Amino acid sequence: MVRTRAKWQARSGVALIDAIVATIILGVALAVIVGLTAQSIGSQSQGERMQIGAMLADEQLNLVLARGPEKYSGNDAMPTSGACEAPFDAYSYAITLSAGQSGEPYLVQAVISWRSPSGRDESVRVQTLIAPRIGTVPEPARTVPTELVPESTQ
Repeated sequence: MVRTRAKWQARSGVALIDAIVATIILGVALAVIVGLTAQSIGSQSQGERMQIGAMLADEQLNLVLARGPEKYSGNDAMPTSGACEAPFDAYSYAITLSAGQSGEPYLVQAVISWRSPSGRDESVRVQTLIAPRIGTVPEPARTVPTELVPESTQ
């Protein structure tokens, strides 16, 4: 009976050490998981800001394309820099245009800048070629074909 009690006390001591070691391993694993989660959330936020910057740069290039690059020079020029409209007022844009020889496309560059939550200045830079508008495009006649007009209006 004395031997059985000694074996039982030895086993309970080993079980206590096993529980302590398991708790330490679990604590280290949880600390690593929390650290990786924080890092992945930061990366996701940075990717989201980069995506918004790319979208705003694309919007500025589309505005140059729609208005025509010629509208960005001269006395009545469109603004080439400033703050983006709400809800993106934390972002600012700058557009640079460089014209080639006559008839050659403009090299248009849009830069979107913002300050990250950590205080670093970040930016997205996109450039493309946009052909100059030659002549004027006549406004098309907008009429409704008679076969589509309801009979009560004829």
